[in-house]
Parts: sequence; C-alpha cells; structure tokens
Amino acid sequence: MGFDGNVRHFDLIIIGTGSGNSLLDPRFADLDVAMVERGVFGGTCINVGCIPTKMFVHAADLAATPKAAARLGVDETLDGVRWPEIRDRIFGRIDPIAVGGKAYREEHPDNANVTLYTGDARFVGERRLEIDGQETITADRIVLAAGGRPVVPAIEGIDDVEFHTSDTVMRLDELPARMVILGGGFIAAEFAHVFSSFGVEVTVVVRSGALLRREDRDISARFTELARARWDVRLDRKIERVERSGDGVRVRLVGDEVIDTDVLLVAAGRTPNSDQLDVAAGGIKVDDHGYVVVDEFQRASAEGVWALGDICSPWELKHVANHEARVVQHNLLNPDKPLAADHRFVPHAVFTSPQIASVGLTEQEAQRQGVDYVTATQEYAGIAYGWAMEDTTGFAKLLADPKTGQLIGAHIIGPQASTVIQPVIQAMSFGLDARAMAQGQYWIHPAMPELIENALLKLPLEMGH
Repeated sequence: MGFDGNVRHFDLIIIGTGSGNSLLDPRFADLDVAMVERGVFGGTCINVGCIPTKMFVHAADLAATPKAAARLGVDETLDGVRWPEIRDRIFGRIDPIAVGGKAYREEHPDNANVTLYTGDARFVGERRLEIDGQETITADRIVLAAGGRPVVPAIEGIDDVEFHTSDTVMRLDELPARMVILGGGFIAAEFAHVFSSFGVEVTVVVRSGALLRREDRDISARFTELARARWDVRLDRKIERVERSGDGVRVRLVGDEVIDTDVLLVAAGRTPNSDQLDVAAGGIKVDDHGYVVVDEFQRASAEGVWALGDICSPWELKHVANHEARVVQHNLLNPDKPLAADHRFVPHAVFTSPQIASVGLTEQEAQRQGVDYVTATQEYAGIAYGWAMEDTTGFAKLLADPKTGQLIGAHIIGPQASTVIQPVIQAMSFGLDARAMAQGQYWIHPAMPELIENALLKLPLEMGH
C-alpha cells in the first residue's frame, strides 16, 4: 500500500462486484486490492437480472399451465397468485447473498488485503479515480467491471410520471390490473410473460414492426404472431408523450392513440456505464455505443486497464462476463502468457413463453455477410415428444456450411429451447460437422433433442455421405 497526501495507491483496483468479484482468489493474496461498488454488492445478474427474473419466470410458467392443460384433457384452475409471497420468497433468498458477499469482502480474514469502497468512481487521470469526489485512489492495474443500466428514452413527460425499469418492477407492492411495456426486446418479452401469467392485462408498445427483431427473422415472426394472440401488441408505434392519469399513467401515441395503465415499464434496452465512470479522463476509448474498446485479451486502450462484462461486451450476458472474468484473471496473473477470449459462438436465450434460444449467425446476418449456407427447419410437431405436448408452433432452424457441414447458426422457439440448443453449441465450439453429429451418436427416443437430430438430417449438405 502507498499514500501520497490524500491519495492511496493499490496494486489492483476492481470497479464493480458482479463478475468482477470472482476475479479474486488466494493467488491475489499478496496484492493490495481495492474494490469499488456504488450499488448493491453482487452486480446485475444476482440482484436485478438473470437470477430473480428466472425465478419469477418459473412461477409464471406454473401459473400459465392450467390455461394450456385443457386441450390435453386435463382440467386445471388457477386459484390465485400470491404476489407478495412470490416476491418475498425470491428476494428473501437473493438479498442475503448480496449482504453476505459484501460482508465476506469486508470482514473475512481471507480478504485482509482487500479494501471495499462504497460509492461512485470516476476517472480523473491515468489509473486515477475519485470516489464520490472525496477520496482519490490509484493503482498499477485497474479492471473495469461496472456493468450497464437500463435505458430511459427521452420521452416527453417521463420525468413527471412514475415508471419502472427491470431494476425496480420486480419489487412492486402489489400486482396491477394493467401494465404497459415500452420495448420489444428480451426484457419486454420476459416481463410480458411473467405479469400476464399472473393475471395482469399487458400492452406492449414497440417502435418496429416485430418483437425480438434481432433474432432470426423466422423466430421473430413466429414469436410476434404468438405474442399478438396473447397480449395487446402495438407495433410500429411512436410515443408522443406520457402523463399522469389519476393514480396511473396515460401513454399517448402518435396518431391520437391513448393507453391508460396502472404501471408503466420501460424496457428499451441497456447501456454500458462507461460514461458514468468518465473513462475518457483515464485515456480509455469507447465505441459509438459507449462500450469500452478491448482487444482479444480484454485489455482496454489505456495501459494497465482491463475490462469485462456489460461495460465492454455488447452481448450483455452473464455467461460472457464470467468467461471474460476468467480471461482477465489469467492475464493479470500471467502477463507473459496472455489468454485470448473466445467469442466465436456466444449463445443466448429468452425466457419468455415459448422459450427462445440462439447461437451463431441468423439467416439475415449470413446473407448480409455473403456467407454460403444451407438451412433446415424441424417443427416440434414432427417429433414424438412434440406429439406428447401437442406443440404446434415451435421449431428449430439450423444453418450450415454446405461444403464442410459445419454449423454456423441455430435458432429454436419452443419448450425448453435453452436446454435443447446446448448440443449445437458444443458441436460448433468443437468443430463437429452436422452429419457426424447426427449419425455418430445415439439420440434418446422420444426425447426433445430429436428436434435437433431431425433438423441435422434435413440439411442439404454437399459433403459426401
């Protein structure tokens, strides 16, 4: 440790306690380390992201079951949804994890070399930070793991009404009768499923002509079709302004459309927190979207600075942040033998209903890039377990190089898509061609992975049999 007047110097500073918190292990015990967290310890995923949202989704899936059971000859009823009990069960498990994680870093003997700062960090020079404008700390090396935050568009009147984002909507005091969701991405799709399953009348307002428009176009089109049958979906709409209306909010759309709601959820995407760190003052470059620019080793443009997770990764996925954290950890410990991050085949899933999962190129991306490809589609309705579920809307779509058989993309909409896609991710990651994948192993019959087997067998490959 070192002091220079009111400045304290560290060997390493980590900004953010999400995936950044996982960097430290006994190999860092000899370093003087500072961690900075301005919010709740543990980051987005555990507190307001992946974990609580999927706990709500699971409860929503159960609540939605009776409605779908009748066509299978099973008569069920939903007697009620105890929202406060669901909410408190979820956060009663999550909140102690954040408290315990903070206490571990502050109090446990294993962390005698770690100083935890609570407050806003801003760069005021090269590897030089101010905390809440009061304390100044410097370091030989800095890791940026400060994540991102919800985007709140510049809508007239938005500052004068009560609205929620994904950070706050899961802690509502009670279920509203009506909810308007602004946005058509994965956050909007998941919360529309959750709240509509719990009995809320959901209206989704989207600027574009489709929901989940970044997905493969066939997936987006099918999901939009299904969503419009379930929710009030307003496509190609622009918001003129929002205003108070009694105890709720009135949303005025261009063209004199008016929607009154009890709760307004803004789900317009997320943005990296680089601007709030004033990274430019530290000589750190960002791209046009505010993501910190990093090389293959997760090094930022400034000497001695690394970045990981949502502050630098446009994927904004926890499994990507965790991978990048392992890369940064290795490179901090082994500067002479740096490890490159692997972003070749980054999968994602949308836990709405039906589930959606994707990896690799969409068909429109393959066309834009001029990639030679063939495609095949397999409906859930064409496999035995699809018969069991009477699923008539789900499908898997594969893209492959016709000459080599290498898979270049996979997109699934339907039950357990996030699980069913995993063999494809494995095949792409380890270079297993489609024909060998389909014919070189057993596929359990009649299980859902037959969806993938059949799609593989349908690919019109040019390679030899």
